[in-house]
Amino acid sequence: MLSHALKRSSVLVGTALLAAATSVFGATGARAAAPAGSYVALGDSYAAGAGVPGQSAGLCLRSDHNYGHLVASALGSSSYRDVTCAAAKTSDLTHAQYDLLLRVNDPQLDAVSAGTDLVTLGIGGNDLGTSDLGIGDVIATCLAGAVVNPFGTPCHDVYAHGHWDFRTWSWVYGDDTLVRRIDAAAPQIADALQRIRAKAPHARVLLVGYPSVLPENERDCIGRQPITTGDVAYLRGILGRVNSMLAATAAANGAQYVDTLSATRGHDVCSGDRWIEGALPGSPAVPFHPNAKGEQAMARAVLATLGN
Repeated sequence: MLSHALKRSSVLVGTALLAAATSVFGATGARAAAPAGSYVALGDSYAAGAGVPGQSAGLCLRSDHNYGHLVASALGSSSYRDVTCAAAKTSDLTHAQYDLLLRVNDPQLDAVSAGTDLVTLGIGGNDLGTSDLGIGDVIATCLAGAVVNPFGTPCHDVYAHGHWDFRTWSWVYGDDTLVRRIDAAAPQIADALQRIRAKAPHARVLLVGYPSVLPENERDCIGRQPITTGDVAYLRGILGRVNSMLAATAAANGAQYVDTLSATRGHDVCSGDRWIEGALPGSPAVPFHPNAKGEQAMARAVLATLGN
């Protein structure tokens, strides 16, 4: 899964960056102006490109066409280490990752060193789940709920403890479990960013957000995905909260936030031109994850951020 390029002089690097980014990603990527030295990609299945050919690293499901590989190629990185892994949580940055009792990945931060020039980190979504599947168990809960309550908000009801209050004669919600988990992940991600800075004091560090999985108009999903319209709106709000947390955490810890939601808007799981696959993928990708076009869009967003 590793890709390599020869070291270039500073003049040749600038020329290669422009040519490679223009040919692969178009005008947006051509603005990238990042170090072409050592690059380390960290993160979960969205960073790994789970399901996108070609796959390697066993259960980590790393693709050689994930956004990290595309960025490394466009930048002409002298060395590139991809230690991303499907189902990774924030704890897997500092501890070995186990899935189904099997060790699938070393602590991801072990890949970062004093000589690292660029780090991208895409993490946090799996902290919403409690099993080895991470966010997968939340998705499963929401899809199962839609089967028994197709016109309600079964997912929202489960995680926000929705119930009928006979005293007020109304449907009410309590504390939201997913919101609590998002808030709990924030200090862990902040700690990871600080550890990266300590290990690689000269590196440029980017915290990559999540793409537009769900549409702005929840009615676009009617008949397209096995999820209720009410839960589409709820989960879109949860995703927005995750991205807001990541943006704030990056700003508070010397990193740059990469907005991939804007870069993929209109290409969600319910669109006619999907860059994020749905429950039944139409192109190779894990359900509810970016396909090859989605990874390309995320790469363009990373390169655009590097060019700012």
